[in-house]
Order: sequence, then structure tokens, then C-alpha cells
Amino acid sequence: MTGPALGRLPIMRIDARGLTFEVRAGGPADGEPVLLLHGFPQHSGEWDEVTPALHAAGLRTYALDQRGYSPDARPAEVEAYRIPELVADAAAVLDALGVAAAHVVGHDWGAIVAWGLAAAHPDRVRTLTAVSVPHPAAMAHALATDARQKARSSYMALFRRPGTAERVLLAFRAAALRRLLGDVGDVARVARYADPMRAPGALTAALNWYRAMAGRDLAAVGPVPVPTTYVWSDRDSAVGRAAAGACAAHVTGDYRMVTLAGVSHWIPDAAPGPLAEAILARAATAR
Repeated sequence: MTGPALGRLPIMRIDARGLTFEVRAGGPADGEPVLLLHGFPQHSGEWDEVTPALHAAGLRTYALDQRGYSPDARPAEVEAYRIPELVADAAAVLDALGVAAAHVVGHDWGAIVAWGLAAAHPDRVRTLTAVSVPHPAAMAHALATDARQKARSSYMALFRRPGTAERVLLAFRAAALRRLLGDVGDVARVARYADPMRAPGALTAALNWYRAMAGRDLAAVGPVPVPTTYVWSDRDSAVGRAAAGACAAHVTGDYRMVTLAGVSHWIPDAAPGPLAEAILARAATAR
């Protein structure tokens, strides 16, 4: 990735689990650590408009380009992208950074990883702010029982088809992928996410998250005992109200749901200010 896709922060290369991850660090060196986990088909640059407020509040941020998105962390096997592997990556990166516990923030697929980390390793998560995607078990239940959620998630059938999805999404200079990203902002903002996906192997690695997804892995994520905020937007085309509303039942720690009115699925891009406020409010409860 080059140019705006890199974001504004320097890149660290972190070796963990036999892979090399790119991490963008910023904020005071002695600040409380925040691990930022991006979604599909984005990268760590999606946090660029959120991190300035976190840095100003004294927090140290680590925005991770996750498995499949960091060029040197791109296993070929679909099974390598199962949720337990993605969660293990996040824990291993924290180990490599020397961070015992962090405030963890995840958007979209990054939220699924964040939920999994908080459930499996609550000692590593001071607070959780999950953005757009609810607890995986709530999502799994909605996919199984709610017709509207099934319709919202119908795009996954295409994403899970090897070869076909790549051809459809990348045809005509990634026109379909750019349409999918249309609500993130202007043409330049769309390009900063779409263009890196045109690199050889990049989109396949990102789509492998969907291809490895199994209902058993979603349902296996246990209750989350850490202080948690779930941020959902009422114009989210991918996650409906039924799945969002079911999230609270899977958190045993202090829980808040923040609903952003008139905002699309792409919350870090579309509403960075309100999102930063929610993250800071949640982080403050751990002090």
C-alpha cells in the first residue's frame, strides 16, 4: 500500500505467530494502549480520523493491519482465517508490543475479533468498544432466525465463492468493490480502500475471512465480562436492529449501546467524532 492508504502514522513491523504484521502506532508513548482492529475491505487507515482525539486524550494507539491485509501475513489456506486464528493474532501482537492489557476497539470483522479476544482473554482487554457488528453469538442467532438479517447478509454467498467473488468485485477497475464502499466518503476515500485490494492476492486473503467463517465459531464465542460499549448505526445495511438488540444478552460486564442516527455501516469514516467520544467514554470507566 502506498500514499493515503498508509495513513498518517509510522509503520511498525511486528513478528508474531510466524507472520509479520504492520502496525501503525501513535499518541503519547506512555499513554494507556488502545488496539484498533479494522474491518473488510479496509485496513488500519480507517482509524485515521478517530485517532487524533484519542491521542489528544493521552491514549497510545496501535492500529493493526490484520491477517490477510498485512502483505507478509497472508497464509494461502482458507482454514488459516478462522476466528480463533484471528483472535490469537491479536493476542500475539499485544505480546510482541509488550502490552499486558489494552482498550480494544474493532469495526466490522475487527469487531468480531475484538469480541472473541474479550471473551477468550478478558485479562488482555481493559475495555471493549465494538463497532457495527454485535457479539458473534447474537449475529449467528439473527442469521439463523431473522429473515431480514438473512437478506442483509445475502452478499456473503458471493464472497464465499472462490474466484467468482474476485472476478465480480475487481472487474472494471474494481467497480463493484467501489460501489460497496460508496458510503465511506468521497472518491479519494473510496480509492484508499479499494486500490490496495487490487494487489495480487490481497482480495482473496480478505475474502478468506468469509470463506473460513462457520456458525460454530460464531456461536462458540462466550459471554464478555469486560466493560463494553457497542456502537451501531441505524443506516447500517449489513447489520439490522434484531442482531444489534440481541447483543446485550452476551455481555456480563457493564454494557452500553450507542446508536448513531443517520449513519451508514462505515462508522469510523462517516462519524469519527461521535465514535471517538464513545471510545473515550468507555475507556474512562476503567480508570
